[in-house]
Amino acid sequence: MATSLETKQLTLTYGEKPIIENLDLHIPQGQISVFIGKNGCGKSTLLRSLARLLKPKSGSILLDGKAIDQWQTKAVAKRLAILPQGPVAPEGLTILQLVKQGRYPYQSWLSQWSEEDERMVMEALHATNLTDLAERPVDSLSGGQRQRAWIAMTLAQGTETILLDEPTTYLDLAQQIEILDLLFELNEKEQRTIVMVLHDLNLACRYAHHIVAVNDRTIYAQGRPEEIITEQLVRDVFHMECQITHDPLYGSPMCIPYGKGRRPQQAQVLELAASGRS
Repeated sequence: MATSLETKQLTLTYGEKPIIENLDLHIPQGQISVFIGKNGCGKSTLLRSLARLLKPKSGSILLDGKAIDQWQTKAVAKRLAILPQGPVAPEGLTILQLVKQGRYPYQSWLSQWSEEDERMVMEALHATNLTDLAERPVDSLSGGQRQRAWIAMTLAQGTETILLDEPTTYLDLAQQIEILDLLFELNEKEQRTIVMVLHDLNLACRYAHHIVAVNDRTIYAQGRPEEIITEQLVRDVFHMECQITHDPLYGSPMCIPYGKGRRPQQAQVLELAASGRS
């Protein structure tokens, strides 16, 4: 059965400062959900709380209808996997050794490494196209390869739900698409519930089934990108003027921010000036 994840009247704080207040949220099962919002609005804090890494000030987080703090740690780890922002592996650790760490929730004194553990690790390596690189040290990989290795570890964990905090940070554009395509395929082929924090609004609109816009310690809007992403939302959440149009390839909402920059007409003037000097 798919894992159910939701919050009831959730309040999160850093010290005495409220970050999230009285939040009711339901994560759609089997879909890709993306948290958006300006820096410091509480997106990552909310994600960490869903994985039981941050204790609520008040309210509750429900995992399969039961308060998450009432679950044993390994039981939670069999249902939820989280990839924090910028994880670091010990020096010299190979991809294979890292991915094997995903099987920790299934290990005990009575249950050591099994054929099932081996199968899950091999499948995770295959799904992330890392089988041929399994013996490579993680610290020798490119940014995209390294992120795939960490995602492979979460896949080996065998959970229905995967939480990722800014999985494309510090990656170039090609690597960002590579990682998001991988997560998209995991959702399409295996119906995994994917929950991410993303900064790029246009990529969020392209890949998400469900977007949660966080603002002023609560949810400003949530729903399908084509239903909620408007110029007013961008103005209120990001404090930025823009034009919302449609992605010419995918039809998803596309944000074109107003600001300074060289216009095409200016480029033509520069070209004519350059040709006149030659």
